[in-house]
Amino acid sequence: MYEPIFMKPVFKDYIWGGTNLKEKLNKHTPYEKTAESWEISANANGKNVISNGEYEGKTLDDLFENKEIRKRIFGAKTENLDRFPLLVKFIDAESNLSVQVHPDNDYAKKEEHDIGKTEMWYIMDCRPNSKIVCGVKQDITKEDIKKYIQGNKIEEILNYITVKKGDAIYIPSGTLHAIMKGILICEIQQNSDLTYRVYDWNRSGKDGKPRELHISKAIDVINVTTNPKANSTNTEGEKNIVNGDFFKTNKVVVDEKYTDETNKESFYIINVIEGSGRLIVSNKEYDIKIGDSFILPASIGRYEINGRIQLLKTWI
Repeated sequence: MYEPIFMKPVFKDYIWGGTNLKEKLNKHTPYEKTAESWEISANANGKNVISNGEYEGKTLDDLFENKEIRKRIFGAKTENLDRFPLLVKFIDAESNLSVQVHPDNDYAKKEEHDIGKTEMWYIMDCRPNSKIVCGVKQDITKEDIKKYIQGNKIEEILNYITVKKGDAIYIPSGTLHAIMKGILICEIQQNSDLTYRVYDWNRSGKDGKPRELHISKAIDVINVTTNPKANSTNTEGEKNIVNGDFFKTNKVVVDEKYTDETNKESFYIINVIEGSGRLIVSNKEYDIKIGDSFILPASIGRYEINGRIQLLKTWI
């Protein structure tokens, strides 16, 4: 209860992945090219196994399903939830991801017996003039989207945004979006793996066939008025970068020493996005570096982080 929870990542070798997770984030992936590292996940499509302490060998959802353990580790706000609420990934886009959209909670519950997916991207690194897709151009309707899909011209109506290292983009459910090539991202999202693909750049999957699209459901859930912006984040101190309905995220830039404490309402997820340092909890010390992720339990209280290091701190 009084120590951080570290987990073994779950790796995904989707066709658009690269080598940055291994080369820049120190991930021991078995794949030549790796698209995603699921860092904090209790999702059925990728469950993290705990790698330290009292609960070593158990999965994250093993802990969450035990109501007594849940309250102590994950906090009072999780008591009435039916699943662990968040999923956090590192994503390496060597080539473009599909243009896609995620449903909201209401549609996901009705059509998929699942929950929706709102997410946030933090740009950890990218090539010069890298772009993402966020929404569609002004005055585009759902009928327009259908016509452009049918004519294989959807690229013409997508809203492209240039991004740089340190940008954060909040992407509500219903937003048409795509991560484009050359970008390394930390993604924080609701615990859902529901994705409706609209367009996949006319490429084939590993089997040589076009990957499945989900046009009808995508059109159902697209919100044509949503056009998120890329916001530069802080270069010193601690600053809130997401204050959404499903999670809150602060970026913390540590120059020498950072002290903080949890409360009994929510756990903290910590993702190290740059540098290295040392975590001190209950007189125990842990070396941490870029690419590391862990949970600080709600009951842990005071903790300290030393070094030159940058973090994302997320809670519900």
